[in-house]
Amino acid sequence: MMEEALILLTTWQAALWHGFLVFIRVSAAVALVPGFGQTYVPPRVKLGIAIAFTIIVAPAIPVFDSAEPSFAATARYSVTEALSGVIIGLSLRMFILALQTAGSIAAQSTSLAQLLGGAGEPMPAIGHLLMVSAIAFACTMGLHVHLARFFINSYMLFPPGVFPIASIISEWGVSHIASAFGLAFKLSAPFMMVSALYNLMLGVINRAMPQLMVALIGAPLITFGGLSILLLTAGTIITVWWKLMETFMFDPSRGML
Repeated sequence: MMEEALILLTTWQAALWHGFLVFIRVSAAVALVPGFGQTYVPPRVKLGIAIAFTIIVAPAIPVFDSAEPSFAATARYSVTEALSGVIIGLSLRMFILALQTAGSIAAQSTSLAQLLGGAGEPMPAIGHLLMVSAIAFACTMGLHVHLARFFINSYMLFPPGVFPIASIISEWGVSHIASAFGLAFKLSAPFMMVSALYNLMLGVINRAMPQLMVALIGAPLITFGGLSILLLTAGTIITVWWKLMETFMFDPSRGML
């Protein structure tokens, strides 16, 4: 009887130790990933989501090398797993940054930067609309399933208990950030093209008729044009954004673009 209780206790101890180490990485990533890591999501909800992902991810991960929970092992795994989780979360957070930057560029190009305002995070209305719509679309397309798979595959990129190589992470991070800004410019390209044509048209009209108040006439036009372009391109922008993020979660080594 005592031997069975000892075996059961040892098994539960190993399972809890394994789950705790998985929870450290998952919780750090959940705090930053799109949707679940937004600032308006309460911390208790994030904690519950992290626990739910831990229950899903832990059985799919092999048992860690250190089966005995000691102070040295706890300190080492806590640092390495938290660092890996932050890197994973930031890599996905770049997609939100790209979408917010695209919205800011579009708003500045079409004189809509001061229309209404953001909620939770300071940004123009276009950026907030695109971000909320993209997150809702991603959740509809099974974001939680892709995240669970991404967390499981992350153990092949970042082995447990091993510090990520700084040179590789820095090179990958710089290229990832550059890709995020490149994606932002590509998503906001229609707005910048219309803005360029609008300013060129105003310049020609002002040159031909200096006495005409072209700014008063052109302001409603560029506002209406910006809203019309947003209506026509928002679906395409969100779809392209989701396809790129989905591809990245399948193969992070390919980058964003």
